[in-house]
Amino acid sequence: MMATAILSLAIATSVTTLQRGYANLDSARNMVLAGQIMQTEIEKLRMSDWTTVNAYADDTDTAVTVDSVFTSNAAIGNRFTVTRRCTAPQTGMKQVTFTIAWRNFDRRQLTRSYSTYYCQNGLYDFFFNN
Repeated sequence: MMATAILSLAIATSVTTLQRGYANLDSARNMVLAGQIMQTEIEKLRMSDWTTVNAYADDTDTAVTVDSVFTSNAAIGNRFTVTRRCTAPQTGMKQVTFTIAWRNFDRRQLTRSYSTYYCQNGLYDFFFNN
């Protein structure tokens, strides 16, 4: 009877440990996907010209359509939402912040943000125009 009690405790503990392990694996997978989506959005921004970037509304969260590479998989495309916020710290410069949000395996809401600057006649604009 004592052996049965110890064995049942060991099995219950291992099941709990497996559940936490799978939850952590899901969190890590989602963090990597979120980072890839955000990097894609930053690269698309870098390939834009100043006229396009300057037309972004200031101090407003704008929903961004996630690239079709990610939305072709429904498990990814339906899970992540991306927003863009622009501010103009000075004339001829935009600070663009992308924020991605998703729900984890255990239904917790998680967010991450990437931010970059884009300047008129700056490096990215130079590459676009030349």
